[in-house]
Amino acid sequence: MNRLQAMQVFVRVVDSNSFSRAADTLQLPRASVTNIIQSLESYLGVRLLHRTTRRMHLTPDGQSYYESCVRVLAKIEEIERSLLASSSVARGEFGNSL
Repeated sequence: MNRLQAMQVFVRVVDSNSFSRAADTLQLPRASVTNIIQSLESYLGVRLLHRTTRRMHLTPDGQSYYESCVRVLAKIEEIERSLLASSSVARGEFGNSL
């Protein structure tokens, strides 16, 4: 299981409050989203979501994990933006120094 992808899928499911909408926005089959969430719950050994045919809501563990995932994913995005920005500057300076 790709844990980073699983975190992204989990956050998208929670944000959209729907497995189907999450699958659509991630361009994944709904079955894949369901399998990723089930694998994540199995890996963590906790239930993250209570699901019925009509509703879905976070468990207390799910709420805590969701908040942590949002912070982790935001930090990763920040790091990547920083590196991409610095690598463009570094390339520009390197190219100019030759």
